[in-house]
Amino acid sequence: MDYKQYFEKAKQASRNLISLSKDITDAVLNDLAEALVANTAEILTENEKDLAKMSIEDPKYDRLKLSASRIADIANDLKNVADLNSPLGKILSDKTLDNQLHIQKVSVPLGVVGVIYEARPNVTADVFSLCFKTGNVAVLKGGSDAEFSNLAIAKVIHGVLDKNGISTDVLTLLPAERAATEALLNARGFVDVLIPRGSQSLINYVRENSKIPVIETGAGIVHTYFDESGDLEKGKAIIFNAKTRRVSVCNSLDCVLINENRLNDLPALLSPLAEGNVELFADEKSYEVLKSFYPENLLNQATPEHFGTEFLSLKLAVKVVENLSAALSHIADYSSKHSEAIISEDSANIAKFLNEVDAAAVYANASTGFTDGAQFGLGAEIGISTQKLHARGPMGLEELTSYKWVVRGDGQVRK
Repeated sequence: MDYKQYFEKAKQASRNLISLSKDITDAVLNDLAEALVANTAEILTENEKDLAKMSIEDPKYDRLKLSASRIADIANDLKNVADLNSPLGKILSDKTLDNQLHIQKVSVPLGVVGVIYEARPNVTADVFSLCFKTGNVAVLKGGSDAEFSNLAIAKVIHGVLDKNGISTDVLTLLPAERAATEALLNARGFVDVLIPRGSQSLINYVRENSKIPVIETGAGIVHTYFDESGDLEKGKAIIFNAKTRRVSVCNSLDCVLINENRLNDLPALLSPLAEGNVELFADEKSYEVLKSFYPENLLNQATPEHFGTEFLSLKLAVKVVENLSAALSHIADYSSKHSEAIISEDSANIAKFLNEVDAAAVYANASTGFTDGAQFGLGAEIGISTQKLHARGPMGLEELTSYKWVVRGDGQVRK
């Protein structure tokens, strides 16, 4: 198949999209929100076809699964994006030089944004909304696991675009076949930036093989440290929420670190997890304390590979540490730089943790489950970047812009 035609049309569409007014853009997003809800039954029918191909035990199953309430949530996110101010045309810097050249630094779209993603059909709508709002064309390559779901959502988007007289080329959903991935990785000159969303293996593959600049949205290996001064009731609620709210997402908790001086509180701290059927992998010290309290069928002795693992399921590693410094060292060794938290009433320890932990989002006395574009007030997100160049953490509208220098003169020439 000749994929070049897709990329050529996307590039052409990007030249035209910048001229759309904010009012039109917002109206389209609100129309799309209504259309997705109106087409819920059809989308769910297609989603069932995808679900039938996947084992319910697969960690990706929950991410793949849609429901009427999840489609309503996607629609609400679209409305939230429509309500946000556009970052385009923002004057980032404005100065007049001694030679009277007037120089402005102005925010502009990235251009054509490619996204490669796995079993996450919500990404189809989320990425489109954020790209469309920021004047970017979206070229999407979903996985075969979500092929029917992605096609159903893209069909609704194209219908709304067509209804509003806008080229459907502003959203391209490439075929689910692997050859389309290879073509997108090599679409230099047509696609301006590539964003992978999915497993660490997918992200690594894209980074290592892309001819296009890549923004990594890395895996989440997430820790919460319960400090010597940690409040037990806060800790119970925070850890339970961070682990069980939705286990298949990247902000889900993977490892609890506990100060050794609070070891006797560990059974109470983790007791809600037993009710949530969470399987623990405990180091030697924590295992000895937990074995008389935690359900035997849910308690295992940890091996080295359990630390530094993104479980994406009802599994959790537990480790005893001597103090805050030991916790910081463990996190530095095993973190994926996504989200990390401390539960503490010691202001000095909190400040040290927040300052020294190298992660896109750091928390004090709150669940890591909040690492999310919508929760951060971004409307939706195109991904959560764990790198440091250009964007970091939840990527919303501003992260989908670049800038250009606009220089106005009156006949000046350089000597």
